[in-house]
Amino acid sequence: MSEAQGSGARNHGARGFPAFAARRGGRTRGQSYWAARWTEAVEDVWPEEGPLRKGRSFARTGRIGPITVSPGQVAAEVYGGEETYRTRLTLTVLDDDEWDLLWEKTADRPAETEALLAGDLPEDLLEAVEDARVRMLPGYGDLDAECDCDALDHPCPHATALAYQLSWLLDTDPWLLLLLRGRTAEEAVEELKSALLLRALTGPDEPGEPVGTEPEEAAPPPDTYAAQRAAYTRPATPLPALPPLPDPPAAPEEPLTGIEADPLDRLAADAALRARELLAYAHGFGTAPPEPLDTWEDTVRLAATHPDPRAVQRLREGCGRPTEDLDRAATAWRTGGRAALDVLEHPWTPPTQQTALARTALATAWEAEELPPITVDGNHWTLTGRDLQLRLGHDGRWYPYHRRDTGWWPAGFPSTDPAEALADLMGLTADDELR
Repeated sequence: MSEAQGSGARNHGARGFPAFAARRGGRTRGQSYWAARWTEAVEDVWPEEGPLRKGRSFARTGRIGPITVSPGQVAAEVYGGEETYRTRLTLTVLDDDEWDLLWEKTADRPAETEALLAGDLPEDLLEAVEDARVRMLPGYGDLDAECDCDALDHPCPHATALAYQLSWLLDTDPWLLLLLRGRTAEEAVEELKSALLLRALTGPDEPGEPVGTEPEEAAPPPDTYAAQRAAYTRPATPLPALPPLPDPPAAPEEPLTGIEADPLDRLAADAALRARELLAYAHGFGTAPPEPLDTWEDTVRLAATHPDPRAVQRLREGCGRPTEDLDRAATAWRTGGRAALDVLEHPWTPPTQQTALARTALATAWEAEELPPITVDGNHWTLTGRDLQLRLGHDGRWYPYHRRDTGWWPAGFPSTDPAEALADLMGLTADDELR
């Protein structure tokens, strides 16, 4: 186990930040006090100018993905040409004793204490850090870098670029320094409050009094607590009997809000799914946050996934489109979600090279006399003389379709291989399988 993951590290508090766009010119180092101190410390630990210069240049390219800052590490995916690398900076996390000592030293400084409690990270906090003999900024043997790019330089340009981009984050949120050392802003403030409370309860030591000795207290006069003793010796007065409970209120026939209770569990599930997608993006999975669905897409999603037929019927009645349109769109959604709905409703023309590659894949997988004739119209590949069709999506997958009296309907799940998709489609020959 590394030091950054030692006993002082906590398994919570990770924060995600979107990727920085490409920058043309300008300063690469952060502008604020804490950002400047971070950059100076990094350049002291990694003094070779070559990797630093390459890192400053790479930081401006916009090729570093979303950044995750957590106790003991900064991580991001880096896009280097055709390859994607995982880059990580690690920093030693302070243990609980070190944090306690830091807050004890901070409590000696009223100005810094007041600023921290107000939500600011004062510059003079570094003096309390030095008094506690702990590290807030990186030092030798304290900061390390890992990247799977296998570059000869250590640290590689990806790691140094990530260090410079962290200084940009510190421009807006210097509390990330404390998070790197193992405490969120909320935890730091609460621990400082605890140190102040403990000091108020125990009081400062008297001058000349040996540490660890308690001052002798004078005994109070005999009648000091006479009134309190008399109050406690009085007999207990019995409480009056409780009144009877009222009858339960009659439930209204219609909900007061006009909203039935049955959608609430679905709304909660939908909110949890959306939160999961956003959290995944915040932790670096994906280059962009998920786009919100428009009204029609959300209607289709609910119709495809809601288990209650009453809800689906309400959607049919309220969507403003023919019932068949919603049923067909819901069928598509169940085969591939948003991408499948796009294939159903938006034809497009693939690049010539992509079409040629698909023809080659079909010719390679099928004997010439067995390959059925196909009519190609944009991304629609229709088996000539048959009510069967393949549609190529923007995601590179082939979606099977079959014709009914009312038009083309999705006929199964997509495949990335056009030959495999065609073979599966050819197997759908019986009417009961198509339906």
